[in-house]
Amino acid sequence: MVDGLDHRGDPGGGVKAYDPFPRGRHPAGVRTLRALDAERSRLFPCEIWYPADSRHAGEDLDPERQDAFIVPFDRTRRRQAAVRDAASRPGTYPLVLFSHSTGGDRRQSSFLCTHLASRGNIVAALDHSETFVAELGRRSGETGEQRSARWKAVMASRVPDVRFLLDFLLPSEWDPRVDIDADRIAVAGHSLGGWTALALPDADERIRAVVAMAPAGASNPRPGVLPAKLAFAWGRDVPALFLVAENDTSMPLAGMHELFSRTPETKRMIVLRRSDHMHFMDGVEARHEGFRTMPLSGELAALQKEMRPMAELTSGDRAHLFVRGLVLAHLDDALDLRDDAPRFWTGDVEGELSRRGVEIAVHRA
Repeated sequence: MVDGLDHRGDPGGGVKAYDPFPRGRHPAGVRTLRALDAERSRLFPCEIWYPADSRHAGEDLDPERQDAFIVPFDRTRRRQAAVRDAASRPGTYPLVLFSHSTGGDRRQSSFLCTHLASRGNIVAALDHSETFVAELGRRSGETGEQRSARWKAVMASRVPDVRFLLDFLLPSEWDPRVDIDADRIAVAGHSLGGWTALALPDADERIRAVVAMAPAGASNPRPGVLPAKLAFAWGRDVPALFLVAENDTSMPLAGMHELFSRTPETKRMIVLRRSDHMHFMDGVEARHEGFRTMPLSGELAALQKEMRPMAELTSGDRAHLFVRGLVLAHLDDALDLRDDAPRFWTGDVEGELSRRGVEIAVHRA
């Protein structure tokens, strides 16, 4: 049990069988902070999701009370299932660091971050350096050599970014009512953020669990995809969950199998059937079709041509259910938050998802 929360009860506070898929019993709060990395002279926008006080019950699910923000990639307005600047629920909580994809931002997967907060976790994300540091941004007319140098600089910033966020949050001075359990810290990420999550345990021994969603880092990346490398020099057992897409044109399944085979010790990988790279983000349908139909040339156009129309793929709602439930179940198990979480993984995981209309394949180590 973590102070302030009984993680061994069900989300409604009773004694039902373990079920990681429903929303938790806590309203989710959200805050935006600015964190200055004085050493690198970078001011990071950060988002923190957390269990909110019971006075906010239902507000995070009410469209009239939910937080709203502008999505950078298409400038649309989107709501997230959290209450802006809600009073926190006092307690000590696990921390999940989230790392976004290339071209993404700290709120790209709010569907997951708010779910974890509702189930008794603090979740924190920042906009990575390449989103606002001028020399790391794409430039028109850059040569291949310039692009390669920029890619290396982007990747070199990634792990330091997340380590800075962790140092900023410990101790928890951003909220006097909340503490972070320093023995229960995990990292999750998507795409290049998945690579970041897999690279972080090399550099930081505080990481106890990893979730990598369609991660970069395979030895033979597609043209146009950042050529990130992974050492897996963890030196300890860090339970890892891979959530990957069956029809991923950017991070093909063969590369996911390769990364999984190289991951040390405790690990599990689940494949979402009929899915592509955007299925781990908010607004799956709009993001997928937006990228598939936008005018592109060169290497990205080649990727684009292989993408299946969204009508042939798993819906965003089902993809989100898949991600929310399995990420929570992995963290509950790996961080020792629930005694019954291990039984979920030794049970019929495919059946659990199938009953919810989601087709998956469990890859056995």
